[in-house]
Amino acid sequence: MTDAALDPADRPPPAAAAHGPLGPADQVDWTKVFLGFGGMVIGQFMAVLDVQIVAASLSQIQAGIGASSDEISWVQTIYLLAEVVMIPLTAYLSKLWGTQKFYVAAVIAFIFASIATGLSTSIEMMIVTRALQGLAGGAMIPAVFATAMTVFPIERRITANVIVGLIVTLAPTVGPTLGGHLTEALGWRWLFFVNVIPGLVVVFLVGRYADFDKGDASYAKGIDWTGLALMTAFLLSMQYVLEEGASENWFADDMILWLTVLCVLAGAAFIWRQLTYRQPIVSLAPFRDRNFTLGTIMNFVSGMSLYGGTFVLPLFLAQIRGYSPAQVGTTMLVSGLTMFLAAPIAGRVIRAMDVRIGMILGFALIAVGLSQGVHVTRDWGFQEFVVLQVLRGLGSMIAMIAASQMSISTMPVSLMKDASGLVNLIRNVGGAVGLALLTTLIAHMSASHFIDLTSGVSSASMEAQSMMSGLTEMMTQGGSLDPEGAGRKAFGAMLHRQALTMAFGDAFMFLALGCVAAAFLALFAAPSKPAQAPPGGGGH
Repeated sequence: MTDAALDPADRPPPAAAAHGPLGPADQVDWTKVFLGFGGMVIGQFMAVLDVQIVAASLSQIQAGIGASSDEISWVQTIYLLAEVVMIPLTAYLSKLWGTQKFYVAAVIAFIFASIATGLSTSIEMMIVTRALQGLAGGAMIPAVFATAMTVFPIERRITANVIVGLIVTLAPTVGPTLGGHLTEALGWRWLFFVNVIPGLVVVFLVGRYADFDKGDASYAKGIDWTGLALMTAFLLSMQYVLEEGASENWFADDMILWLTVLCVLAGAAFIWRQLTYRQPIVSLAPFRDRNFTLGTIMNFVSGMSLYGGTFVLPLFLAQIRGYSPAQVGTTMLVSGLTMFLAAPIAGRVIRAMDVRIGMILGFALIAVGLSQGVHVTRDWGFQEFVVLQVLRGLGSMIAMIAASQMSISTMPVSLMKDASGLVNLIRNVGGAVGLALLTTLIAHMSASHFIDLTSGVSSASMEAQSMMSGLTEMMTQGGSLDPEGAGRKAFGAMLHRQALTMAFGDAFMFLALGCVAAAFLALFAAPSKPAQAPPGGGGH
């Protein structure tokens, strides 16, 4: 069957048609590949970084735009959701316009959206501009993965995959570190203004060197706007229910109930549409491959671990320890350094063994690391979190590269862009769902632990009486007009803080158990041999 006999969505992407895949390394224009691909990597780093660059500075942003504690979480989640909506479109639009033109347009939009976000004066304005920023960022992420798998010769693809995996895992981890110090030095608005100069560098490099493929105008016929609308309705309603359900008493609230109904109906209709429409906005064909299906599950869990872990730890340090953004950033630096140093190790591990073993090893390390946080106390700081961050950083690098490699190990080049979009979509959906579930879990468990703590404190308790007496005396010495009442209030605040600390321990346990489940599922993947260079390719 020729390409002309296929539906547009089933044709090989222009890059694959034009280049092969590429042959031996000596046939490649490495200057063009390194500079063009390098520019795309910088853009991907910016897009992924901006998910968590705000993590250490949410309280400063909240004060700056007058947002409530409930509203400020949307600064992170709306960006992730917008990326999720855009990622599936990336494969389609890059085939239509060509990777170079599409990527340059996305970076320019990202720069302007970043400037607008930095100039925001209200939470409503920031939600809109962050959504626009997320749409542009979502266009920049999967294109890098697809390009790495199509423009590099076969013997170099593992190395390219390691680079992409490093960016995807390192960027959200160093986000709080960079963001915290930027906020301390220049103010929170520079979290977004900082994108301008590197963005212009990306525009130059990609616009000058990244002409890896050509667009195909035939894709302009019959774009699936209905499928896009159904996907957007499904994802946004799901995220809102997960984010706000607990605070609104779930289905007792009419809004939550009807949005749940909308989520189920839109999700089912979206899947049906993509399976039956001649030119789907999201090709589900890669799911026919067992390894790809299992790999997407792994990427979902790794997304939860990556974004969830980077969400919980700064939140603990800010709310329990009272750390400044710079202190939070310095503490989080351990994860970033570990991932950076682990990248060569992870690449060697994946090359040397079955990717299933790599995934099991990676997720096991994450689970062991996160399980350290189950016993967290309110006195934990930099030193206590070192082991947790090192194990989580090393495991995340190994697991994510292995999961990505397994997802595409048996994938034909003609489906590479579709597969790339799905892998990144699933990872971001995992991150968004993870943030929502963790927010709900921490709120619910802190309330539950507070009830247990207060019920365990009776007026007959000698320890409680001694503590109340000490607090009352302290308030008396402080000149309080109602020392006994102030003492009771301080005692209640201590119980709240202890309950919240215990809830953070539950959050770490939740993430660890998810990684244990992912390690178990890796056993069901089809066996795959260690990556080998083709004959004669090893010398290049």
